[in-house]
Amino acid sequence: METKRDLRLDFFRGLALWLIFLDHIPSNVVNSFTIRNFGFSDATEIFVFISGYTAAYVYGAAMNQHGFLVAGARILRRTWQIYVAHVFLFCVYLAQIAYVARSFRNTLYSEEMGVFEFLRDPDVTLIEALLLRFKPANMDVLPLYIALLVGFAPLLWLLLRRPTLALLGSIAIYGVTRMLDLNIPAYPSGHWVFNPFAWQLLFSFGAWCALGGADQLRGLLLSRAVLAASVAYLSVSLAIVVTWHVPAWTVFVPRWLAEWMYPIDKTSLDPLRILHFLALTVLVVRLLPRDWPYLRSSCLRPLVLCGQHSLEIFCFGVFLSFAAHFIIIETHGGIVLQLFVSFAGMLLMTIAAAVMDWFKHIDGRSRAVQSTRAGPARSSP
Repeated sequence: METKRDLRLDFFRGLALWLIFLDHIPSNVVNSFTIRNFGFSDATEIFVFISGYTAAYVYGAAMNQHGFLVAGARILRRTWQIYVAHVFLFCVYLAQIAYVARSFRNTLYSEEMGVFEFLRDPDVTLIEALLLRFKPANMDVLPLYIALLVGFAPLLWLLLRRPTLALLGSIAIYGVTRMLDLNIPAYPSGHWVFNPFAWQLLFSFGAWCALGGADQLRGLLLSRAVLAASVAYLSVSLAIVVTWHVPAWTVFVPRWLAEWMYPIDKTSLDPLRILHFLALTVLVVRLLPRDWPYLRSSCLRPLVLCGQHSLEIFCFGVFLSFAAHFIIIETHGGIVLQLFVSFAGMLLMTIAAAVMDWFKHIDGRSRAVQSTRAGPARSSP
């Protein structure tokens, strides 16, 4: 397992956070250019895969060095941190929406963002929110991540000993979920927007790649035939997605293909979405080597910084996306305002990540100084 940090992971996780922020702003011209408009998958696949990869990278080393109990405890501690962050975000997000809806006397915000049920019946809804069954709009990613981490310790243990068996087990769970339509119920109705029984496949695949699976796939990734197939699949998916935005062009999609293909389900991670993500991965591996010098350049530094502080930046992005949506709606903003709030939001996310990175370095230097001062004291008589 490699020990040097792969900045491509931070870069693409930061990119995914920016794309998620933009996709969460309705009626915004900028999100017409996000990845979801060019193929079947979107930023969520990137985020979940990299989350699985980094989780295995970090906790796999801990499990090898300290055993299952210590690594499992660390995973559960991280799960608790993310749960607390989700609850905190839920409270702030709800307060933000309720304040705007009341101040501007527009109840449509409550209905649109999925918090009308809470305002009507707060006691029951709050309990359901703590149980992760009630989630306002744009707050479905963290509960998915929490659910994936809860069961990650046994999966990691198996990945370190029988990686192929672990991956096959994940594929089997995905297949059964698709066949039986398994999911977790949501409140007040429906199911989870991101089905954890299905999305665990991408998370597990990322973990499998981090623990040596990527080396096993190197031959396929460097194959010209695989590259050609990936480019062809991406081209076909792009052509099909274009017909979603230009209804007159739907006649070019054969009826038998449309009946077989639609709907391309995001909730239970449709296989077409997985294939699209894998095709993109092939291109990334071929075009962006691990030692690509631009990853350390100042122009890409904002994305890398956001990716290195993903939890905090995701929560901040959810807050900013509603603020941007509110500004656009209340001011009837045109393209110029939509561009402004979009790039202002990404700038604020970058500033927040830079501040957190600065505090991290300050804290690291303080600990180093304390350790240096404490060293002689411990060695003296």
